[in-house]
Amino acid sequence: MLAPLLSLLILAAPAAKPATNTICPVLGGKVSEKSKTVVVRDREYRICCGGCDTKMLKDPDKYLQKDGTPRNAKK
Repeated sequence: MLAPLLSLLILAAPAAKPATNTICPVLGGKVSEKSKTVVVRDREYRICCGGCDTKMLKDPDKYLQKDGTPRNAKK
């Protein structure tokens, strides 16, 4: 009985917005569609290496503007 309920909750959860960044918000390295992603505030971000996900999750305000744009994004 619990399994079907959990399945419904997972299906009902809103999907994160897909990543569109081309450089890592943490270290600034190039990223591609094959790069690892991390979800912060219901939005995916591509990152360049395994350590960046921990840094991004620990202090997202250091790497992201209030609107979710990476601070190091080209304007």
